[in-house]
Amino acid sequence: MHRKSIKLIVRKQLKNKYPNWKGLKGKKKKEIARLVLNEVYEAYDFNQEIEASFDELVGIEEQLPTSGIMNLEEMARFIDDFNSSNLLKLNRNKRSSLYIKDCELRFVDELLDNRIVNNLLSYDGYSPSMRNLFPCNLFRAELLKAIKYPEISYRKYCDKEYLGRDRKQNRVFIGLPLHKNRMIDHTQLSQFRSSLSFSQMVNLLVYVLHHFHHSGLLDDCVLHGIDSTELANYCKVPLASIEVKGKKIRIYNDIDCDCGKRRNKRDKSPYVVGYRMHTLTAINAQTGHSFPLVSLLAPANHHDSNFLKPLVKLAQAMGIDLKLITADEAYHDSDGSFFNETGVHLITPPSSKTSLPEDVNLETGTVTFDEMCDIPMVHIGCYDQGHEFKCGASAGECFRSSTCPQFRVIPLDNGHFQRILGSSDQTDQALDIRKNLERPFNLLKNREGLEQVRVRSQHALLARSTFSTIATLLLEMAGTRKKKKTKKRQMELFDKAA
Repeated sequence: MHRKSIKLIVRKQLKNKYPNWKGLKGKKKKEIARLVLNEVYEAYDFNQEIEASFDELVGIEEQLPTSGIMNLEEMARFIDDFNSSNLLKLNRNKRSSLYIKDCELRFVDELLDNRIVNNLLSYDGYSPSMRNLFPCNLFRAELLKAIKYPEISYRKYCDKEYLGRDRKQNRVFIGLPLHKNRMIDHTQLSQFRSSLSFSQMVNLLVYVLHHFHHSGLLDDCVLHGIDSTELANYCKVPLASIEVKGKKIRIYNDIDCDCGKRRNKRDKSPYVVGYRMHTLTAINAQTGHSFPLVSLLAPANHHDSNFLKPLVKLAQAMGIDLKLITADEAYHDSDGSFFNETGVHLITPPSSKTSLPEDVNLETGTVTFDEMCDIPMVHIGCYDQGHEFKCGASAGECFRSSTCPQFRVIPLDNGHFQRILGSSDQTDQALDIRKNLERPFNLLKNREGLEQVRVRSQHALLARSTFSTIATLLLEMAGTRKKKKTKKRQMELFDKAA
């Protein structure tokens, strides 16, 4: 914790004293980073209590639920009230149908209401009459890039090749005039991402989730899952580093990022410099299809378990109904506080580090009272103290019934005795469907271009990941990129069903 506290102090000092950090040259950054890191380390008292909050230590203090976030019910009322209060409704469908021929762009264009987007992204003192570009234009430009041009850089994207006057479809989708040479510069998009508050990003996501929940893709059988993936940064070599109790504290060009362990990949280093994106996913239990809902972005050096509760609490603040979550072993509820604070059940694979309680059969999961008993006990239920079992013997079957308590409580752990027993059929099904959690990350990173990190701060990357999530949901609703089954495959499925 002391290393995290030192890193936090250095981050705050660099941001406060050098607000123009991005504009400094490399040599100057190295000099400043080394000076600040050494000064903080020399003045730090390791015997003091850490006053910083947990969220600050793990780098998500700006991603907490705030009063400005709207949940799904509030968003539905907001849309209804907005539509009923606007007597004058501008119709863009005629212009769009004339120039937007791409079915994906047309679907998105018809779904999104520019007036609502502008309202969600407005701020105190906002005056539309003084603007050539509205927030909805910049938002649509980000969506166009994520949907159609994810592999290119922002600098190349903001060029005549993609946004010039001859690209009428793109210009109409964004909202640029066809009779003028007005363009969107990559610096304007950069400033747009940096200017968005966290609540504005979340409200944009809730607006799209409102439409997504009415699309019918989830049906009524919804299971949620949590997983993470690394997002490597352009930073490779730290500006300054110092060793504290055998472990290093590193300061990079991107002040918020850090170095952490990567999941085993044959063609890549076991370490990654950048961030980890922790994503809550909705899984249709009938079809197995999974969809990303909301993410937290944290430095790569923190353990996944730190972000289980913050991510779930953010989702609940957005109005997402969570009942059961499946996740991998890294998201274990080690102290049992997750259910008490959120009311959500968690299913994870049994931890290999948790030993099996005495008198429990590993293969069958059968529980007996002690080593002298061979009569399986019956599970009664789970309480805060643990799982309660009663004797399963019938009358007269056990000769110890007069002296035996005939009940047993096994404390909650991270093994087979989590809040939901690990030996049940429902648990096996939830753990098996967890394999589908890889699909949203493949879409976000490979299809929507999040693999190529082209932004240089945690805040801007969070905005970029939010746009990618929105683009993924919009494409899933459009249904244009689903693989079509061949007639031969359809016949095989028909014969198998018959």
